[in-house]
Amino acid sequence: MVESGRGPVPGGGSGAGAAGPVGAVAATDVEWVYQPVEVHFADGDWALGRISAWWRDAAGTRWCRLRVARSGRPARWEPFDEARVVLLPAGGL
Repeated sequence: MVESGRGPVPGGGSGAGAAGPVGAVAATDVEWVYQPVEVHFADGDWALGRISAWWRDAAGTRWCRLRVARSGRPARWEPFDEARVVLLPAGGL
């Protein structure tokens, strides 16, 4: 899969129909990464996923571009919630 180079855009979203932060963002404000994660859902289920970028808005809220594996949904920007998204080691132990 190829990630787009787009960051959060005015009006919210990172692409067609995607939810995301509001406000113009300079390309230098987005930190592109490869961070494996474990995503916990309200019903107790969990899934593997990855964060492909980080961004912080003017209010200081940290956003991540999250993709949940095998969900059929594209990556999308959402506020980072450390209680729901657990960062996993990216390499070595």
